Amino acid sequence: MLKKLITLIPALAALACFALPVHAEQGMAIDPATCLGCHSAKVSAAAYAASVHGKNACTSCHVEIVDLAKHMKGETKVHKVRCERCHKRENAEHYNSVHVQKGVMCADCHTDIHIHRYWKKDKRIAVAKCVQCHDKESVYRSSVHGKAVAAGNQDSAACNDCHNLHEIKAIGDGKSKEVREFHTKVCMKCHSDKEMMQRNNVFNVAVKTYMESYHGKNYRLGFPEKVAGCADCHTAHMVLPKNDPASSVNPQNMVKMCAKCHPKATPLFAKFYAHGEADRDKYPLLYWTLMAMTGLLVSTFVVFWIHSLLWMFRGFVENREKLAAMHAGHHHEAHVDEPHKQYRRFLKRHVFLHLLVIISFLGLSLTGLPLKFSNQAWAKVFMEFFGGSANAGFIHRCCAGITFVYFSGALLLSFHFLFVRKDLPGNFLQRMFGPDSLMPTFRDIKDVTGMVRWFLFRGPKPTFDRWTYWEKFDFIAVFWGMFAIGGSGLMLWFPEFFGMFLPGWAFNIATIVHSDEALLATGFIFTVHFFNTHGRPEKFPMDFVIFNGQIAKEELLEERGDQWKRYQEMGIMEKYACKKTSGVMYDFFVKAFGFCAVITGLTLVVLMIFAFMHGGGH
Repeated sequence: MLKKLITLIPALAALACFALPVHAEQGMAIDPATCLGCHSAKVSAAAYAASVHGKNACTSCHVEIVDLAKHMKGETKVHKVRCERCHKRENAEHYNSVHVQKGVMCADCHTDIHIHRYWKKDKRIAVAKCVQCHDKESVYRSSVHGKAVAAGNQDSAACNDCHNLHEIKAIGDGKSKEVREFHTKVCMKCHSDKEMMQRNNVFNVAVKTYMESYHGKNYRLGFPEKVAGCADCHTAHMVLPKNDPASSVNPQNMVKMCAKCHPKATPLFAKFYAHGEADRDKYPLLYWTLMAMTGLLVSTFVVFWIHSLLWMFRGFVENREKLAAMHAGHHHEAHVDEPHKQYRRFLKRHVFLHLLVIISFLGLSLTGLPLKFSNQAWAKVFMEFFGGSANAGFIHRCCAGITFVYFSGALLLSFHFLFVRKDLPGNFLQRMFGPDSLMPTFRDIKDVTGMVRWFLFRGPKPTFDRWTYWEKFDFIAVFWGMFAIGGSGLMLWFPEFFGMFLPGWAFNIATIVHSDEALLATGFIFTVHFFNTHGRPEKFPMDFVIFNGQIAKEELLEERGDQWKRYQEMGIMEKYACKKTSGVMYDFFVKAFGFCAVITGLTLVVLMIFAFMHGGGH
């Protein structure tokens, strides 16, 4: 009896197939079991039921089949399944990808559509699928990322972490901004996650140290195409530990890796600390260099800012005393013959050199500070104004060239002063330490003491000779700055040349020195120097002597009475009387330039303070 029933099953199934179209015509869906009656050889009922699509009817995808009889007779044309009917978001991403451009559609990756299971974000599944086509990139499986993913570490980077699952962009031109940004941006998604790095025992300051480097600052400013990114050094797919001989960053391979951007790289050059930080144990040289520069910065600003604040208050009191004296008719101007007669304090060459100083210093500051404070919005605005970091760098180097010009001029003037001038008595040593020299002497200690006593209302205001102690400090600072900023700047300008005889870590030190010394110079010039020259109450809003070289007799007597007395005794004072004063148009333009320079400097001070208050300055 059982055998007879078994032989009737195919007949009953066929009868059911002919009977069901009646139900379909009445608007009822076709039961998937009916489909499996014919397609069981290709589709397992149990596997399909357990798949992600198991709760869907066959006709949910094969929407053309609405009449089973016509389908069985071959009268219904079955088209390729359109996944976008349900997977709209994935489809939108896919159609914006390089896969569509190459003709790779859903079913080319999702070949197991009838038995497809939930992947539960298992990265091993994504990797296995990608390497089926991307043979060249299969070296990924041998990398630290690939091995970790294979071991089940879901923190490690898989193909989809960098390239996405469906919205896969074309790599395109390897030199384009988008691609260069991609080489670094995808790495930072994970490596900037400190918790993830810590639980995987991975170097967790890679992003921080990269962003503090010249490369990282340019990347952050929006110009990744101008510098090296993560993948340039570590490769994209074959990322290996530093101690692995096959690693691109293994010491034996560093020269080859560096030579991709620096063709003349040497083994010494390759000793550069790519991720060096001021850690006392790991990088003691960088640590102590930073400590020394920080100490210099803090001590200089503390001393001179206190000096300026005391002077500001005492000068304010002095101005009120002068006003009271004028009101009483006792102002000293009344006792000076020709108080407004002009005397020559600076020659044209001095004025010209100072103009070069202003131009070069402002240019260096405007192009250098945005790089130092690269995490600030205003820094990006500056770089966009210059047309990019490359243009800013070009301007910076041009201004550096001007700096070397005026420094050479200062050396020539110094040589002329010491050895050539005929109107000065004594040999070069006597001239060097004489009253007309900018060399500091014991007299300056007396002058500093006298000024402090005056600040504190403990004594009269001292009078000075040809040069004051703060003017001498400014002049000496030019020499110090040239060796500190200029020397380190040359190293960073020509790294391949200096890399032939200096170890790479010297560039790390040069970066710290150049950055912090530049900060010291800009902060000092735009605050202390501006105050000493233009901002003190007796000079505010500006002292124009450096622009036209002229000083009034009254002012000369009040500030540099010792010089006046000495020149009178020597009988040479009238030689310095101006036969012709500067013209109106000259004064108008040069003074407008001076005000613009001061306003620019003060604006940069405000931006620097804002940057420090919001986490900048690294």
